[in-house]
Amino acid sequence: MEKTLSIVKPDGVKKNIIGEVVARFEKAGLKVIGIKMISLTRAGAEGFYAVHRERPFFASLTEFMSSGPVVVMALKGNGAIKKVRDIMGATDPKKADAGTIRKDFADSIEANIVHGSDAPETAAVEISYFFNALETF
Repeated sequence: MEKTLSIVKPDGVKKNIIGEVVARFEKAGLKVIGIKMISLTRAGAEGFYAVHRERPFFASLTEFMSSGPVVVMALKGNGAIKKVRDIMGATDPKKADAGTIRKDFADSIEANIVHGSDAPETAAVEISYFFNALETF
C-alpha cells in the first residue's frame, strides 16, 4: 500500500468542491487516512514548496497557497501516487485530459485546484509536513 498527499488548494475550497475531489479519489479505490482544513501562512507555504524556491513562480505560488484555507489529505492505496496524479490531470488545465479534476475545475496553471505528491520520497516528506504520527491511519 502506497501513501500520498493531496491538497485542495484555495481555489478549490473557494469553489466548494472539496467533497467532489475527495469523492473522485475514493471512487478510484483510495482511502483517506488523514484530512484537515488549515490556513497556510506565507512562511508555511514557503516551507512546503522550498524545493521550488529558485523557480520564477515561487513567490506567486506561495502567495496563492497562503491566500485562503486549504484541505490537506493523506491517501493510501495500491499505486496511490499515480492514481492521484492521473485523477488530477496535467498541471496546465488546458492540457489536462477530459474528466480530470483540473480539466473540469481549474482556471490556470497556478490556480489548478489540487496538489499531489510526485514520488514516494516526496509523499513521505509532504505527509509529515502536515500530519504527525497520531493523525494518519
